[in-house]
Amino acid sequence: MERKIVTIGGGTGVSTLLRGLKKYTNQLTAIVTVGDDGGSSGVLREDLGMLPPGDIRQCISALAETNSILGELLNYRFPEGSLKGHAFGNLCLAALCGISDDFEEAVRKMNLAFGVVGSVLPVSNDDIRLKATLSDGQEVIGESKIGSVGHAPIKKLELIPKAPKPADGVLQAIYDADMIILGPGSLYTSILPNLLVEGVAEAIRESLAVKVYVGNIMTQPGETQGYTLYDHIRAIKEHAGAGLIDYVVANIQEIPEPIEAIYRADGAERVRVDVASFAEDRIRVILKNLASFEKNRYIRHDNAALAEVLMKL
Repeated sequence: MERKIVTIGGGTGVSTLLRGLKKYTNQLTAIVTVGDDGGSSGVLREDLGMLPPGDIRQCISALAETNSILGELLNYRFPEGSLKGHAFGNLCLAALCGISDDFEEAVRKMNLAFGVVGSVLPVSNDDIRLKATLSDGQEVIGESKIGSVGHAPIKKLELIPKAPKPADGVLQAIYDADMIILGPGSLYTSILPNLLVEGVAEAIRESLAVKVYVGNIMTQPGETQGYTLYDHIRAIKEHAGAGLIDYVVANIQEIPEPIEAIYRADGAERVRVDVASFAEDRIRVILKNLASFEKNRYIRHDNAALAEVLMKL
């Protein structure tokens, strides 16, 4: 029997994870944040009044049925002209919004059009904005501004409006899951926004699924500077309560110094794995070599190694 797996997050981290998981099961549901307001997604959001397509597009690309050309097509960005910077997949989803009643329906049609293995769901059909309160009391509104470098540490994340309604199918997918995976991805702009949608955290808590958090390999400037692995879990507990995580999977693979130096120059560092901090939480920490290195510059999760660890749970 194929296991039903739900991933919760957005962006490059979850799309990488999905590429590994689809080799094991067709019963995949990616629940994706809709708080993005930067880049091509931000332009389309403002111009057309639609929800941001970028994270949805990345996940659909990852799950497109065995056809690498479709994945490349969805992620192709126009290099010049009036469409410069726009991904083809974002424009495709914008067009589908034009022939659909709402964003949910447009995403369902895109799932069908590109032969998605499983399904990709927006976490909400509401127009969500992110608001961060910083440790110095300043409030920052907008996903693209929250991730900017140089501000004080983030103390609290909220959604505008508060507790938006979940999209159809989101809560049921969580209740039906055999495994729920949070991350990998940006803590405050990809993972936590999903948990603040009405009913999502409660459904995860009540679900009988195995619940896993996949730790980021590196900290993120503007969001998690100086965070240890447990600091990520603490932030999740403070925003959404306890009981959402049974296992934490984290990388212990060494990173080549030239690549790590590039990240340090941008203000990022390895997430320190502080296993002892988990002692009172009844969360099991699994440490494996999970890193891959692209173009001798970028650190990513090895999707095959990560999927293998997760499926063994």
